[in-house]
Amino acid sequence: MRQNPQRRAALLDAAIEVLAREGSRGLTLRAVDAEAGVPTGTASNYFANRAQLLVQILHRTRERLVPDPADLAGPLDTKVLLGQLLGRMRRERSVHIAMLELRLEGTRRPELQAELAGFQRAELEANVSWHLEAGLPGDRQGVVLLYLAMLGLIVDDLTVPTLLESYPVETLIEEMAERLLPERPAG
Repeated sequence: MRQNPQRRAALLDAAIEVLAREGSRGLTLRAVDAEAGVPTGTASNYFANRAQLLVQILHRTRERLVPDPADLAGPLDTKVLLGQLLGRMRRERSVHIAMLELRLEGTRRPELQAELAGFQRAELEANVSWHLEAGLPGDRQGVVLLYLAMLGLIVDDLTVPTLLESYPVETLIEEMAERLLPERPAG
């Protein structure tokens, strides 16, 4: 297998675009080559098979969605952080759509389901721990509830944006944060 990290990243980015646009059935090594503008067979030099490509796409999505460290500096505010999260998802729409496709593909491929479950469990736990260690409002259960609420908001925002037209997203985010993560009582 080839080891050029820049080429691998470019191929994975191309695979994300194909997966987001064409769905799982359209994701082939040949389609990745075409999207990346490289000679046919290049992707097969980097990924032994489609299953390996799917797992590596999963990990590449994480790299692309990591918050800018500047967004995490200074005083932290849950509502601001959630707004920034939604902004990242909107800017990286194809990454999130590709993640949704991976979730669907995982329902048909037990090995991918296991990889997804482990990956997402670790991500959720890291996010919950970070939130609590940062001293933001709420407890573990509230943060998980907020994760689930934001996931639903993001899915609808990216896939059926007109659904929420009569509900300003900023107001929804504020309400979710306030209701699910109340300030800790002084004591």
